[in-house]
Amino acid sequence: MSASQSPENGNNPAVSIAAPAAKRVRASGPILILAILFVVASFLTWYFTWFGRNLSDADITKFLDDEKHPRHVQHALLQIQQRIEHGDKSARQWYPRIVALAGSPETEFRLTAAWVMGADNTAQEFHQQLQRLVSDAEPIVRRNAALGLVRFNDENARPELLAMLQPFTVIAPAAGVLQSSLSSGAQISRGALLGRIAEANNQVLEMRSPLLGRVDRLLVANGATLKTGDGVLTIKSDEQSVWEALRGLALIGKREDLPFIERYAAGDEVATDRIKQQAALTANAIKSRAK
Repeated sequence: MSASQSPENGNNPAVSIAAPAAKRVRASGPILILAILFVVASFLTWYFTWFGRNLSDADITKFLDDEKHPRHVQHALLQIQQRIEHGDKSARQWYPRIVALAGSPETEFRLTAAWVMGADNTAQEFHQQLQRLVSDAEPIVRRNAALGLVRFNDENARPELLAMLQPFTVIAPAAGVLQSSLSSGAQISRGALLGRIAEANNQVLEMRSPLLGRVDRLLVANGATLKTGDGVLTIKSDEQSVWEALRGLALIGKREDLPFIERYAAGDEVATDRIKQQAALTANAIKSRAK
């Protein structure tokens, strides 16, 4: 064996290859641990914020009072709704708290409380709160309240249900110059940026969508000067909201509501077959009651 092939002189190819490999294994250890910790943390974050996770009575009580974390409050409210729908009388212990949340300045609490209160049409305290919320300043709260009132067979829901079938006008919250790049037909989510208003004091105010839906018409052009209260654009309701409104009107709608409903049944409004069918059923139900 020649000197160049001797293991003792450090030139053995096996040694040359194995040493860097060992270093790579040692170096990748901390990275692997960090990756595992990241996955675990992500899972725990998802698990503890997932609305499908069952909560104990103690958890529900705790979450309802945790207004610093809105998702906790909403999680608890939806868990109560599920109990109501399953006929669990234990849910009544939280009714006073739900009524209190219906009066909260936080929009997310009011809209979720309105949805939950519609689940029990025997609770008069819920009925009273829904009658108040159907006039709320926020359209999403009004809509949920209207759908809840339908469960009470309350005709006070009609105006808002009809409004859900028509374009909603977004108005300028302040005077200034409009900066927007939206176009008709754009799909938008609730909270999506609709545009900005550059005020005279060099402040820029953001306009965000109060509803999920689709931009119907732009009432002013980009760069236009607005006054407070001017209409900026109109939004058409999303399909689910239209469908829910039609179902509600099938129960409490009147003959004078038919023109709004039949536009969907006849295809005058862009609508899926599902919406057209429900519109036809709703129109027939109203006509049958009118007879």
